[in-house]
Amino acid sequence: MEKTEVKNQETSSTKPNKQEDDEDIVCLDGSFFVNDDYKLTTFTFGSQVLELYCLQSASTDFDLTGQLVWPGAILLNNYLSKNANILQGCSVLELGSGVGVTGILCSRFCKKIVMTDHNDEVIKIMQMNIDHHQDSEECGELQVAKLEWGDFEQMDSILLKNPEGFDLILGADICFQQKSVPLLFDTVKYIFSLNTQRECKFILGYVSRTKVMDAMVVTEAIRHGFQINEVDGARAIVHNLEGVVYEITLSSTS
Repeated sequence: MEKTEVKNQETSSTKPNKQEDDEDIVCLDGSFFVNDDYKLTTFTFGSQVLELYCLQSASTDFDLTGQLVWPGAILLNNYLSKNANILQGCSVLELGSGVGVTGILCSRFCKKIVMTDHNDEVIKIMQMNIDHHQDSEECGELQVAKLEWGDFEQMDSILLKNPEGFDLILGADICFQQKSVPLLFDTVKYIFSLNTQRECKFILGYVSRTKVMDAMVVTEAIRHGFQINEVDGARAIVHNLEGVVYEITLSSTS
């Protein structure tokens, strides 16, 4: 496994010599930062009951937030379970799938869903949950792909395997870092631009945590040439946070 070096902060104004510096280096195995103590957990969305492996609390690594089921996923799944008609017969691409709770729910209604994440450890737990449900006759086709937002080669690879394109792009609670929001909409716009055989829309389950992020999501959507509308009746409080479902399509002026 890859080793991670953690150096102790110097507390003296005197710079240590090389020998002292070497003694301050602590080598930690990469697994130190990974929590894979997954618990099989039951989730109910309308008439749909799902069992998934997930963590009950956050990992020590911020990059592994996908090991949890977040409030925005509960918000979006509740909405989709009540409006399953929008998934019927569709080809779906999910961004930031995490443990797979939204993608697996969708697979009970749609024709195909491609579930993506950028983190290899998160993809492992996603695949574990897919395998847990794969034998169900209720499921549509399930695919897993690695996708770093803004990575055009990875997007091209996904579209090469799915040349018919997608009817829907989904995202559930995927707006955490400000620097990732432009890349999110870069990715959506690129997929829209190559999705020439059918009209596509992006449905985003968003939970409000900061006013800055609230404004940024809307601003970046518009800057990228999208029209962003709140879905009527979908606003809800989940885990004491206010959430909204957005429907995002290309602006007629784009």
